Amino acid sequence: MDLHNGDETIHVEDVELRDDTLLARMPLYDSEFIGILRSADRIEGNWHNYLKGLDYRIPFVAVHGPSPRFAGSKPPTMDLSGQWEVHFKPKDSDPYPAIGLFTQHTSGRTTGTFLTETGDYRYLDGVVSGDSLFLSCFDGTHAFLFKAKADSVGLHGEFRSGSHWRTDWVASRNPSFTLRNPDSLTFLREGYDMIDFQFPDLDGNMVSPKDQKYAGKTILVQIMGSWCPNCVDETKLLNELHSKYRTNGLEVISIAFEKYEDTERSLAALRRFREVLHVSYPILYGGRSSKEEATKKLPFLDHVMSFPTCIIIDHKGVVRRIHTGIYGPSTGAHYTTYKRSLEGFVEKLLQEARSTTTAQR
Repeated sequence: MDLHNGDETIHVEDVELRDDTLLARMPLYDSEFIGILRSADRIEGNWHNYLKGLDYRIPFVAVHGPSPRFAGSKPPTMDLSGQWEVHFKPKDSDPYPAIGLFTQHTSGRTTGTFLTETGDYRYLDGVVSGDSLFLSCFDGTHAFLFKAKADSVGLHGEFRSGSHWRTDWVASRNPSFTLRNPDSLTFLREGYDMIDFQFPDLDGNMVSPKDQKYAGKTILVQIMGSWCPNCVDETKLLNELHSKYRTNGLEVISIAFEKYEDTERSLAALRRFREVLHVSYPILYGGRSSKEEATKKLPFLDHVMSFPTCIIIDHKGVVRRIHTGIYGPSTGAHYTTYKRSLEGFVEKLLQEARSTTTAQR
């Protein structure tokens, strides 16, 4: 089974037909479709997201044949392409800003995403119908729906996540709007310039950046969770960098904070994550997935604002940069810029390490 969101295709191999029942388990994230074949061209059932609890489910209907993502659309009355200044929960005491990036095609079909200070909403696909915008995505753990009406001021809409979350949002055209620098949002507590931790890997071996294996190495420490799509995007990037630069002295360590109370279930999810993404570096188990828990387990950080967070450490063990969240591949040029910047910074640190080694000789 293939699932499509904009330019993204998610291939699902674990699909089984038992009599009249279809079961399809997502390759990442603990969720599955269970549906009954009601006829030759119709399946009805539920999508179960076990990460949110054993009873969390959303009904679905699947109909065979080509059909638009949003039925009954009208010719668009405006073009929403471009960058928008967005505010979610605008009437709340704690609204949060975002950047909306939309590309509207001649047919009215529209793709894009939202960038926030903790990551992005990945690949959204939909349509502009009349004066309304509809965008959605399904990635195996999130079922997102964005709706908005346009007027002379901008966009006014609502955002729904599954059956458990709803909030309002507003947007106005603003090509110069920016968010805070991701390298400025998380930092070391006063008195720290280095980090230290020790957690078990997926085989029970304790791992620390102070181990001899990491002496003199440039290290990327990723704080993540297997349940987090933005963490998947960052893991693919770090895996690519590790493969390219490991022989030059780059190491990567992931510390995972998981949704399950049961440790064995968490470890099983992480092993599946490692297998599906072919992760080449150690994944350590840090505990339950709450930002408070992560901050407690990593006391050298002032706080953990986002999963993922990437700590960049030079060959002397000094923290040189802490990057909060990630703008992934769905953000286009933003991702390309970040990837180029990270790779350039890694090369700089590796060169510093080589220069130190040469000087010592």
